[in-house]
Amino acid sequence: MEVPSFVFLSLLLLLFTTTTKTSSAQLTRGFYNNICPNVEQLVRSAVNQKFQQTFVTAPATLRLFFHDCFVRGCDASILLANNKAEKDHPDDITLAGDGFDTVIKAKAAVDRDSRCRNKVSCADILALATRDVVNLAGGPFYNVELGRRDGRISTMASVQRSLPAPHFNLNQLNSMFSIHGLSQTDLVALSGAHTIGFSHCNRFSNRIYKFSQRSRIDPSLNLQYAFQLRQMCPLKVDPRIAINMDPITPQKFDNQYFKNLLQGKGLFTSDQVLFTDSRSRDTVKLFASNEKAFESAFIDAITKLGKVGVKTGNQGEIRIDCTRPN
Repeated sequence: MEVPSFVFLSLLLLLFTTTTKTSSAQLTRGFYNNICPNVEQLVRSAVNQKFQQTFVTAPATLRLFFHDCFVRGCDASILLANNKAEKDHPDDITLAGDGFDTVIKAKAAVDRDSRCRNKVSCADILALATRDVVNLAGGPFYNVELGRRDGRISTMASVQRSLPAPHFNLNQLNSMFSIHGLSQTDLVALSGAHTIGFSHCNRFSNRIYKFSQRSRIDPSLNLQYAFQLRQMCPLKVDPRIAINMDPITPQKFDNQYFKNLLQGKGLFTSDQVLFTDSRSRDTVKLFASNEKAFESAFIDAITKLGKVGVKTGNQGEIRIDCTRPN
Protein backbone atom coordinates (compact mmCIF):
# COMPACT_ATOMS: atom_id res chain seq x y z
CA MET A 1 0.00 0.00 0.00
CA GLU A 2 1.37 3.42 -0.93
CA VAL A 3 2.03 5.75 2.01
CA PRO A 4 0.46 9.20 1.51
CA SER A 5 3.12 11.84 0.96
CA PHE A 6 1.97 13.99 3.87
CA VAL A 7 2.34 11.02 6.24
CA PHE A 8 5.84 10.31 4.90
CA LEU A 9 6.81 13.98 5.38
CA SER A 10 5.40 13.94 8.91
CA LEU A 11 7.47 10.88 9.76
CA LEU A 12 10.60 12.54 8.37
CA LEU A 13 9.91 15.67 10.39
CA LEU A 14 9.43 13.59 13.56
CA LEU A 15 12.67 11.72 12.91
CA PHE A 16 14.55 14.97 12.25
CA THR A 17 13.18 16.58 15.41
CA THR A 18 14.10 13.58 17.56
CA THR A 19 17.61 13.42 16.11
CA THR A 20 18.14 17.13 16.58
CA LYS A 21 17.09 17.02 20.22
CA THR A 22 19.41 14.09 20.88
CA SER A 23 22.48 15.73 19.35
CA SER A 24 21.95 19.25 20.68
CA ALA A 25 20.55 18.78 24.16
CA GLN A 26 20.79 21.88 26.32
CA LEU A 27 23.13 22.31 29.26
CA THR A 28 21.27 22.07 32.56
CA ARG A 29 21.85 22.52 36.24
CA GLY A 30 21.90 19.21 38.07
CA PHE A 31 22.82 17.26 34.95
CA TYR A 32 24.69 14.67 37.05
CA ASN A 33 22.13 14.38 39.85
CA ASN A 34 21.35 10.76 39.00
CA ILE A 35 24.82 9.89 37.69
CA CYS A 36 27.30 11.51 40.06
CA PRO A 37 25.28 13.47 42.63
CA ASN A 38 28.28 14.85 44.53
CA VAL A 39 30.33 15.92 41.51
CA GLU A 40 30.40 19.60 42.53
CA GLN A 41 31.66 18.80 46.03
CA LEU A 42 34.33 16.46 44.66
CA VAL A 43 35.61 19.08 42.21
CA ARG A 44 35.44 21.85 44.79
CA SER A 45 37.47 19.86 47.32
CA ALA A 46 40.20 19.08 44.79
CA VAL A 47 40.32 22.66 43.52
CA ASN A 48 40.46 24.06 47.04
CA GLN A 49 43.40 21.80 47.89
CA LYS A 50 45.24 22.95 44.78
CA PHE A 51 44.35 26.60 45.48
CA GLN A 52 45.82 26.34 48.98
CA GLN A 53 49.10 25.13 47.47
CA THR A 54 49.45 28.05 45.04
CA PHE A 55 47.33 31.07 44.17
CA VAL A 56 48.41 30.72 40.53
CA THR A 57 45.74 28.01 40.40
CA ALA A 58 43.07 30.72 40.14
CA PRO A 59 44.21 32.83 37.17
CA ALA A 60 45.67 29.78 35.42
CA THR A 61 42.40 27.83 35.52
CA LEU A 62 40.28 30.84 34.56
CA ARG A 63 42.52 31.61 31.58
CA LEU A 64 42.51 27.94 30.55
CA PHE A 65 38.69 27.97 30.41
CA PHE A 66 38.65 31.10 28.26
CA HIS A 67 41.24 29.73 25.85
CA ASP A 68 39.39 26.44 25.59
CA CYS A 69 35.99 27.99 24.85
CA PHE A 70 37.29 30.47 22.25
CA VAL A 71 38.89 27.67 20.21
CA ARG A 72 36.56 24.91 19.00
CA GLY A 73 34.12 25.67 21.84
CA CYS A 74 34.06 24.52 25.47
CA ASP A 75 35.04 20.91 24.83
CA ALA A 76 38.29 20.57 26.80
CA SER A 77 40.27 20.33 23.55
CA ILE A 78 42.87 22.60 25.17
CA LEU A 79 43.77 19.70 27.49
CA LEU A 80 44.64 17.25 24.71
CA ALA A 81 48.36 16.58 24.46
CA ASN A 82 48.67 15.06 20.99
CA ASN A 83 51.31 16.20 18.52
CA LYS A 84 50.85 19.87 17.51
CA ALA A 85 47.78 20.37 19.69
CA GLU A 86 46.15 23.66 20.72
CA LYS A 87 48.34 23.90 23.83
CA ASP A 88 51.46 23.95 21.61
CA HIS A 89 50.43 27.11 19.75
CA PRO A 90 52.40 30.27 20.71
CA ASP A 91 49.18 31.89 22.00
CA ASP A 92 48.65 28.96 24.38
CA ILE A 93 52.19 27.98 25.28
CA THR A 94 52.23 30.55 28.13
CA LEU A 95 49.23 28.94 29.82
CA ALA A 96 50.38 28.12 33.33
CA GLY A 97 50.69 24.43 34.13
CA ASP A 98 48.71 24.90 37.34
CA GLY A 99 45.50 25.27 35.32
CA PHE A 100 46.01 21.93 33.59
CA ASP A 101 47.04 20.31 36.87
CA THR A 102 43.89 21.58 38.57
CA VAL A 103 41.64 19.84 36.05
CA ILE A 104 43.67 16.62 36.14
CA LYS A 105 43.49 16.47 39.94
CA ALA A 106 39.78 17.28 39.98
CA LYS A 107 39.15 14.56 37.38
CA ALA A 108 41.06 12.06 39.53
CA ALA A 109 39.00 13.04 42.58
CA VAL A 110 35.75 12.53 40.66
CA ASP A 111 36.87 9.17 39.29
CA ARG A 112 37.79 7.88 42.73
CA ASP A 113 34.05 7.75 43.41
CA SER A 114 32.83 4.49 41.84
CA ARG A 115 29.48 6.06 40.95
CA CYS A 116 31.19 8.81 38.98
CA ARG A 117 34.10 7.04 37.32
CA ASN A 118 34.35 7.94 33.62
CA LYS A 119 30.91 9.56 33.68
CA VAL A 120 31.83 13.25 34.04
CA SER A 121 33.38 15.11 31.12
CA CYS A 122 36.66 16.98 31.39
CA ALA A 123 34.86 19.98 29.86
CA ASP A 124 32.36 20.06 32.73
CA ILE A 125 35.12 19.61 35.29
CA LEU A 126 36.96 22.59 33.79
CA ALA A 127 33.78 24.69 33.91
CA LEU A 128 33.19 23.79 37.57
CA ALA A 129 36.84 24.34 38.50
CA THR A 130 36.70 27.79 36.90
CA ARG A 131 33.69 28.77 39.01
CA ASP A 132 35.44 27.48 42.11
CA VAL A 133 38.72 29.37 41.60
CA VAL A 134 36.81 32.61 40.96
CA ASN A 135 34.91 32.12 44.20
CA LEU A 136 37.98 31.03 46.20
CA ALA A 137 39.79 34.18 45.05
CA GLY A 138 37.02 36.34 46.49
CA GLY A 139 34.74 36.52 43.48
CA PRO A 140 31.07 35.54 43.21
CA PHE A 141 29.67 32.04 43.44
CA TYR A 142 27.44 31.12 40.51
CA ASN A 143 25.58 28.07 39.27
CA VAL A 144 27.21 26.14 36.44
CA GLU A 145 25.08 24.44 33.81
CA LEU A 146 26.46 21.02 32.90
CA GLY A 147 26.18 18.38 30.21
CA ARG A 148 29.18 19.20 28.01
CA ARG A 149 30.92 16.40 26.15
CA ASP A 150 34.64 16.28 25.37
CA GLY A 151 36.00 16.91 21.91
CA ARG A 152 38.39 14.49 20.21
CA ILE A 153 40.29 17.00 18.06
CA SER A 154 42.93 19.56 19.02
CA THR A 155 45.15 21.31 16.46
CA MET A 156 47.53 24.24 16.51
CA ALA A 157 45.93 25.53 13.32
CA SER A 158 42.56 26.01 15.01
CA VAL A 159 44.08 28.53 17.44
CA GLN A 160 45.21 30.86 14.66
CA ARG A 161 43.32 34.17 14.90
CA SER A 162 40.91 32.67 17.46
CA LEU A 163 42.13 34.51 20.57
CA PRO A 164 42.21 38.27 21.29
CA ALA A 165 45.67 39.83 21.14
CA PRO A 166 47.04 42.37 23.66
CA HIS A 167 47.29 45.07 20.95
CA PHE A 168 43.64 44.78 19.81
CA ASN A 169 41.41 47.85 19.61
CA LEU A 170 37.72 47.80 20.55
CA ASN A 171 36.54 47.05 17.02
CA GLN A 172 38.77 43.97 16.86
CA LEU A 173 37.72 42.83 20.32
CA ASN A 174 34.01 43.29 19.62
CA SER A 175 34.31 41.45 16.33
CA MET A 176 36.00 38.44 17.95
CA PHE A 177 33.59 38.27 20.88
CA SER A 178 30.49 38.73 18.72
CA ILE A 179 31.45 35.64 16.72
CA HIS A 180 30.72 33.68 19.90
CA GLY A 181 27.50 35.51 20.68
CA LEU A 182 29.10 37.71 23.33
CA SER A 183 28.18 41.39 23.62
CA GLN A 184 30.41 44.38 24.35
CA THR A 185 29.23 44.30 27.97
CA ASP A 186 30.24 40.62 28.12
CA LEU A 187 33.62 41.59 26.70
CA VAL A 188 34.21 44.25 29.35
CA ALA A 189 33.00 41.98 32.16
CA LEU A 190 35.18 39.04 31.08
CA SER A 191 38.17 41.38 30.76
CA GLY A 192 37.69 41.95 34.48
CA ALA A 193 39.18 38.49 34.96
CA HIS A 194 42.52 40.27 34.54
CA THR A 195 42.07 41.41 38.12
CA ILE A 196 43.85 38.17 39.12
CA GLY A 197 45.80 37.48 35.94
CA PHE A 198 49.46 37.88 35.13
CA SER A 199 51.41 38.40 31.93
CA HIS A 200 54.96 38.44 30.64
CA CYS A 201 57.13 41.39 29.70
CA ASN A 202 57.25 40.61 25.99
CA ARG A 203 53.44 40.90 25.76
CA PHE A 204 53.43 44.65 26.51
CA SER A 205 57.04 45.87 26.23
CA ASN A 206 56.21 47.87 23.09
CA ARG A 207 53.98 50.11 25.23
CA ILE A 208 56.84 51.17 27.50
CA TYR A 209 59.83 51.25 25.13
CA LYS A 210 58.98 51.68 21.46
CA PHE A 211 55.36 52.72 21.11
CA SER A 212 55.89 55.11 18.19
CA GLN A 213 58.40 57.54 16.66
CA ARG A 214 56.77 60.40 18.55
CA SER A 215 56.47 58.72 21.92
CA ARG A 216 58.36 55.75 23.28
CA ILE A 217 55.70 55.29 25.96
CA ASP A 218 52.05 54.76 25.07
CA PRO A 219 50.36 58.08 25.99
CA SER A 220 47.29 56.21 27.27
CA LEU A 221 49.51 54.58 29.92
CA ASN A 222 49.93 56.23 33.31
CA LEU A 223 53.51 57.59 33.19
CA GLN A 224 54.43 56.59 36.75
CA TYR A 225 53.04 53.11 36.12
CA ALA A 226 55.03 52.92 32.87
CA PHE A 227 58.27 53.66 34.75
CA GLN A 228 57.39 51.01 37.34
CA LEU A 229 56.89 48.52 34.53
CA ARG A 230 60.28 49.49 33.08
CA GLN A 231 61.93 48.69 36.42
CA MET A 232 60.29 45.25 36.45
CA CYS A 233 60.88 44.68 32.75
CA PRO A 234 64.21 46.21 31.66
CA LEU A 235 65.03 45.86 27.98
CA LYS A 236 67.60 43.14 28.52
CA VAL A 237 65.60 40.78 30.72
CA ASP A 238 63.99 37.38 30.47
CA PRO A 239 60.76 38.12 28.56
CA ARG A 240 59.01 35.35 30.50
CA ILE A 241 59.11 37.28 33.79
CA ALA A 242 55.54 37.41 35.14
CA ILE A 243 53.89 40.75 35.92
CA ASN A 244 50.57 41.10 37.75
CA MET A 245 47.78 42.46 35.58
CA ASP A 246 46.39 44.27 38.63
CA PRO A 247 49.20 45.98 40.58
CA ILE A 248 46.93 46.87 43.52
CA THR A 249 45.09 43.69 44.61
CA PRO A 250 46.62 40.97 42.41
CA GLN A 251 45.32 38.07 44.53
CA LYS A 252 41.73 39.20 44.94
CA PHE A 253 38.94 38.83 42.42
CA ASP A 254 37.39 42.29 42.69
CA ASN A 255 36.65 45.37 40.58
CA GLN A 256 40.08 46.97 41.09
CA TYR A 257 40.94 46.20 37.44
CA PHE A 258 38.35 48.76 36.33
CA LYS A 259 39.54 51.34 38.85
CA ASN A 260 43.01 50.87 37.38
CA LEU A 261 41.73 51.59 33.87
CA LEU A 262 40.36 54.93 35.08
CA GLN A 263 43.94 55.80 36.13
CA GLY A 264 45.63 54.62 32.92
CA LYS A 265 46.93 51.44 34.52
CA GLY A 266 45.68 48.85 32.05
CA LEU A 267 48.61 46.55 31.25
CA PHE A 268 47.59 45.75 27.66
CA THR A 269 46.35 48.07 24.95
CA SER A 270 43.30 45.79 24.83
CA ASP A 271 42.70 46.57 28.51
CA GLN A 272 43.16 50.33 28.42
CA VAL A 273 41.13 50.75 25.23
CA LEU A 274 38.04 49.74 27.19
CA PHE A 275 38.31 53.11 28.93
CA THR A 276 39.84 55.25 26.19
CA ASP A 277 37.13 54.27 23.70
CA SER A 278 33.94 56.20 24.48
CA ARG A 279 31.74 53.26 23.45
CA SER A 280 32.82 51.12 26.43
CA ARG A 281 33.91 53.84 28.86
CA ASP A 282 30.60 54.08 30.72
CA THR A 283 30.58 50.32 31.37
CA VAL A 284 34.10 50.54 32.81
CA LYS A 285 33.01 53.45 35.03
CA LEU A 286 29.98 51.49 36.23
CA PHE A 287 32.01 48.41 37.12
CA ALA A 288 34.67 50.56 38.82
CA SER A 289 32.08 52.22 41.05
CA ASN A 290 29.75 49.26 41.62
CA GLU A 291 31.34 45.89 42.34
CA LYS A 292 27.96 44.13 42.48
CA ALA A 293 27.19 45.35 38.96
CA PHE A 294 30.50 43.90 37.78
CA GLU A 295 29.88 40.57 39.52
CA SER A 296 26.40 40.28 38.04
CA ALA A 297 27.66 41.07 34.53
CA PHE A 298 30.58 38.67 34.96
CA ILE A 299 28.25 35.82 35.96
CA ASP A 300 26.07 36.49 32.91
CA ALA A 301 29.09 36.68 30.62
CA ILE A 302 30.94 33.59 31.85
CA THR A 303 27.69 31.60 31.75
CA LYS A 304 27.27 32.59 28.10
CA LEU A 305 30.94 31.84 27.45
CA GLY A 306 30.48 28.36 28.92
CA LYS A 307 27.86 27.57 26.26
CA VAL A 308 30.04 28.47 23.28
CA GLY A 309 30.33 25.59 20.80
CA VAL A 310 29.48 22.93 23.38
CA LYS A 311 29.10 19.30 22.42
CA THR A 312 26.11 17.61 24.06
CA GLY A 313 23.92 14.53 23.73
CA ASN A 314 25.63 12.00 21.47
CA GLN A 315 28.37 14.38 20.30
CA GLY A 316 31.96 13.98 21.46
CA GLU A 317 32.78 11.63 24.31
CA ILE A 318 33.51 11.39 28.04
CA ARG A 319 37.29 11.16 28.12
CA ILE A 320 38.83 8.60 30.45
CA ASP A 321 42.07 10.58 30.37
CA CYS A 322 41.66 14.34 29.90
CA THR A 323 44.93 14.55 27.95
CA ARG A 324 43.99 12.14 25.17
CA PRO A 325 40.90 10.96 23.29
CA ASN A 326 39.54 7.53 24.17
